[in-house]
Amino acid sequence: MKKLTALILFITMLLGAVALTGCELFSPEEDPDENENNTPTAVDGIDDPEKYADFELSREKLEYALAEAIKKIDYALPTFTDKFPSHASKDNVYSAVENNSGWNCGFWTGILWHAYELTGDITYRDVAMSQIGSYYERIENKVGVNHHDMGFVFTPSCVAAYKLTGDETAKEAALMAADHLITRWNEKGQFIQAWGDIGSGKNYRLIVDCLMNIPLLYWATEVTGDITYRDIAIKHYNTTITYAYREDGSTYHTYYFDPNTGEPLNGVTHQGASDDSTWSRGQAWGMYGPLLTYIYEEDDSAIEV
Repeated sequence: MKKLTALILFITMLLGAVALTGCELFSPEEDPDENENNTPTAVDGIDDPEKYADFELSREKLEYALAEAIKKIDYALPTFTDKFPSHASKDNVYSAVENNSGWNCGFWTGILWHAYELTGDITYRDVAMSQIGSYYERIENKVGVNHHDMGFVFTPSCVAAYKLTGDETAKEAALMAADHLITRWNEKGQFIQAWGDIGSGKNYRLIVDCLMNIPLLYWATEVTGDITYRDIAIKHYNTTITYAYREDGSTYHTYYFDPNTGEPLNGVTHQGASDDSTWSRGQAWGMYGPLLTYIYEEDDSAIEV
């Protein structure tokens, strides 16, 4: 059951992330998934939602989806060997960029690690390892890291590299990232500040996304024995679920605190439709984040959240 669950999670992440990293990987005339009669070999009925009312997610369908995702990775690999998908697309295509800004470079390296785990093909491992140096240089020189997204950048790349290969450079890079993340901790309010200069009134807020970053701190405590990382992670987690979650289970994207007293002020959006709306991607972080805390802490209350 655990293996099947892992497979489901991997395919879900893979299909979403591959979409992020190269939407137009194939042009219609070269699509390898179409036969000579131009009949798609994919599952029929994708444009008919009612067909999926009683959809059963069998292992066969999951493995089919995995095989299709691996094809996308293989097609993109020559472009994204020593470069990374850009932060945003142009005409639905993501260009190749250096690892020197943004928060999503780690996704591509993480996809390669997952592909290596599931296929055993060392091609994915070797490319992923060749990218680790760029993460080390980025955090060592503090390039494009004036934000809280150290977990997004360094967990799927460097933590994964250390767990799978024991590489010390990857471990050191991830620990430097954890050290950098806790510099954004605000004692007044008990939260990790998302963006901007620390303590600045206009930026004195948390955002729900950071629930995806704090597992880097749980891991740092795990490998160093220093409970400082975990303590900050737990405090930030508790503050987030107390103030960023509404009674109906929806979430604020961001939540402000008074920089002088730490008192909670109000929830606002940064990317949603309005302050009282629920930003869909943030809601996904709000669902996924407590699960990650549960994995490390085995706190049943996180499942209830």
